Amino acid sequence: MTRAVVFAYNEVGVRCLATLLAHGVEVPLVVTHEDDPDEEIFFSSVRRLAQLEEIECVTPQAAELPAMAQRIAELEPDFLFSFYYRYMIPPSLLALPKSGALNMHGSLLPRYRGRAPVNWAVLHGERETGASLHYMVEKPDAGDLVDQMPVPILPNDTAGQVFDKVVVAAELVLARSIEPLKAGTAPRRPLDLATGSYFGGRRPEDGRIDWRQDAWSVHNLIRAVAPPWPGAFTDLPGGRLRILGSHFRNEPARHDRPCLYVENDTIRADCADGRRLRLLQLEWQGRTLDAAAFRDCFGSHPIDMGDPG
Repeated sequence: MTRAVVFAYNEVGVRCLATLLAHGVEVPLVVTHEDDPDEEIFFSSVRRLAQLEEIECVTPQAAELPAMAQRIAELEPDFLFSFYYRYMIPPSLLALPKSGALNMHGSLLPRYRGRAPVNWAVLHGERETGASLHYMVEKPDAGDLVDQMPVPILPNDTAGQVFDKVVVAAELVLARSIEPLKAGTAPRRPLDLATGSYFGGRRPEDGRIDWRQDAWSVHNLIRAVAPPWPGAFTDLPGGRLRILGSHFRNEPARHDRPCLYVENDTIRADCADGRRLRLLQLEWQGRTLDAAAFRDCFGSHPIDMGDPG
């Protein structure tokens, strides 16, 4: 029987671990993370799945990973898999499995290597992304590609909706790769890193809207960081207005400057390129705003957004 040690977290981790087990792969050890109490946990628990399957599950810190080498070597795994595991796995561990160490990444490699690949793809207005299964090397997201599957990004998809598609793609890519991996016949295609891109993590402050940008760019930011992520925002006198959803139709703006206003019981944002957005979800001082509440808070005149913040 093929044996694998699995490093996993997030929904991709749950679905890919379940896929390995469904295809008869023996998993004697799962390595995952403790949930961050300051993070909104919107995904399923790898630890819970491991408990249900009666698999040993550990949650080491990054500095503790090298010390796991002896334990993993004793298990004599054929493969080591990483499914949305957040720490860099040291080379000393990657060298242990007899048939290689593989990672599932949430983009069409070599594009969008690094952190938050789905969010970055939406932010840049991409029309597709996907899931890629590849061999791990010391440099992140740089090893040979085994397989990948694209998923579409529609103009009004949020990053959360795209992530749900990527989860399914990851499960399908892994499912069709397991038997070739077992047999040693899975393809290995070197990645041309020069044609790709690498991105770092994102912070809540990166959700600040720059109203000097065009409507499509503003919309892409809003949907790239929409809940369950922290959301986009703009600062107004009296507080911070959180803009958590928008809809883009490539409509002409009503005013000749960036501004927020109510029209026909909908909240609108005119942008610097003369196009406008419909704003779907707003929060102000802990209160959700519909069109009537927006008027109550800010009056009936447009709010000038000439300040980029």
